[in-house]
Amino acid sequence: MAAPTEPAPRTDLSGLVKAYDVRGVVPDQWDETTAELFGAAFVQVTGARALVTGHDMRATSPGLARAFARGATAQGADVTETGLCSTDQLYYASGAFHLPGAMFTASHNPARYNGIKMCRAGAAPVGQDTGLAEIRALVERWSEHGAPAPAAVGGTLTERDTLTDYAAHLLGLVDLTAIRPLKVVVDAGNGMGGHTVPTVLAGLPLDVVPMYFELDGTFPHHEANPLDPANIVDLRARVLAERADLGLAFDGDADRCFVVDERGEPVSPSAITALVASRELARRPGATVLHNLITSWSVPEVIRENGGTPVRTRVGHSFIKAEMARTGAVFGGEHSAHYYFADFWNADTGMLAALHVLAALGGQDGPLSALTRRFDRYAASGEINSTVTDQSERFAAVRAAWRDRDGVTLDELDGLTVSGPDWWFNLRPSNTEPLLRLNAEAREPHTMRTLRDEVLALVRR
Repeated sequence: MAAPTEPAPRTDLSGLVKAYDVRGVVPDQWDETTAELFGAAFVQVTGARALVTGHDMRATSPGLARAFARGATAQGADVTETGLCSTDQLYYASGAFHLPGAMFTASHNPARYNGIKMCRAGAAPVGQDTGLAEIRALVERWSEHGAPAPAAVGGTLTERDTLTDYAAHLLGLVDLTAIRPLKVVVDAGNGMGGHTVPTVLAGLPLDVVPMYFELDGTFPHHEANPLDPANIVDLRARVLAERADLGLAFDGDADRCFVVDERGEPVSPSAITALVASRELARRPGATVLHNLITSWSVPEVIRENGGTPVRTRVGHSFIKAEMARTGAVFGGEHSAHYYFADFWNADTGMLAALHVLAALGGQDGPLSALTRRFDRYAASGEINSTVTDQSERFAAVRAAWRDRDGVTLDELDGLTVSGPDWWFNLRPSNTEPLLRLNAEAREPHTMRTLRDEVLALVRR
């Protein structure tokens, strides 16, 4: 990378570099020049002699990925470009080739956004405490004082398609050959599920009804964020219209998968976590399974009932992946529909979770609603976001209101979790927005509603 004749304007990365990744508006917050600096910094911080890249279907993604590769090769690293891929497909390449990787995507964010999810060899996460802060510091310095000098010998650039190998790896982990025929509606949301699903599900006893498989980073039908109920309205209606056995919805980079049953009703990610945990424990009796602190009480219950050891963690993939490596866990699940597998380098893959659901459903005769009922035992609020200008003050008010009540316990592993004999709630401040996020659960629906409304009244006062 040749040094510019004049120092480039200093890049403000304060809103661009998040806790786990890089994400912001293009070109307002970053552009290909910045991406090139990120490529150089990634090589310097990780010491990578070779790495792999991939990108989603957004209009800006190919250019940003190629700019990152220019920065990396200028520092002497060889770059394998996998081109269009899902985020978990990039993790596959990082694991299978034992190379650091960079995925260009803004996941479920609107079209004007883009970002980078970076990992070390074997899909190990790069977050604020594992290299991202150092990468940011280098990019900030170079944006002010000029790009780094190139290596004496530049790296090479090669292209390699990994889709077939990725699909084969997943199908080697879950046997679907003997399941009964199923009709499944899949909403790709114009994201990368439209790229991966046809190859992964090809040849299986499935009648796949595709929705929005056209790759389009402008998201013309709905945002590729199935966590928002508004974005699965079309899927729910189509499942009913087709009389399908289930529906699947993927987010923009297809690393998360949401499930709808035959009635068009959403199946909670906690229930999917418990279902997959029971299957993984059947293969590895006595293993450890992780769940973040916002998943339902039913998750650790099911893990124990199946002979496993539940371990509660903070929210966030970098924490989950680190804890999986520390504990040797076989599986981990989050309330946001991120599912982590030891057989997938401890990385998250919504596609593998979907295959487990298809295998479980197709291996018995009942409907999905009956299958998941035993994993979905309590009344939950779902995640409720409140915009507040005095985040710390409102958070403190909730803590003060509950700390002296009889029979109540408080812990602050991640935000504030308050637990009673038949209920709990968690309140977490957002790291990037003026939001407080509430999740509540109780054994009875009326208890949950009362609890939810009492906490929200304090938060929104």
